[in-house]
Amino acid sequence: MREAAVLLTPCVLVCLLLSFSQAARQGQDIKCGACRALVDEMEWDISQIDPKKMIQTGSFRINPDGSQSIKEVPLARSEGNLLELMESVCERMADYGERTDSSTNRKSYIRIKSRSGEPLDLSEATLDSRVTGSLKFACETIVEQYEDEVIEFFAHENENIKDNLCSKRTDLCDHALKSSHDEL
Repeated sequence: MREAAVLLTPCVLVCLLLSFSQAARQGQDIKCGACRALVDEMEWDISQIDPKKMIQTGSFRINPDGSQSIKEVPLARSEGNLLELMESVCERMADYGERTDSSTNRKSYIRIKSRSGEPLDLSEATLDSRVTGSLKFACETIVEQYEDEVIEFFAHENENIKDNLCSKRTDLCDHALKSSHDEL
């Protein structure tokens, strides 16, 4: 009887390690998907604001030389506007579904609600309230932990924000550097 317990222990240990690594990978997939969806939603929101609208920023105090440190920046990329957008962006994680890559078994997240009203191909998407809840929680965590980075990237019209913010700066998508960037 004692020998059977000794033989089961390595098997049980291997099973536990595999389940922990799979859970960690799923957690990473959720965080990465939330970051990429957050970037997509922020870019959409910014694109909906008239690029000609400007706002004055800086100090309204008069310097000793009589000048003021005021400059005009596009409203869409102003810190105040970005903070306002970040307050509601995570609510839209409910507009995403989960897709599993059959070759890698990695999860990715795709928009399931069209912004324009046109039908979307949802054949590969799984709709699950637990997934959207996890995405929303991950998004809120990212906004809280990386608020300064999000503002920094969106305040300056950087290219490829998804990779730069989600993979290079925050390391939330370390596997994404080796995969396709066309999807979230």
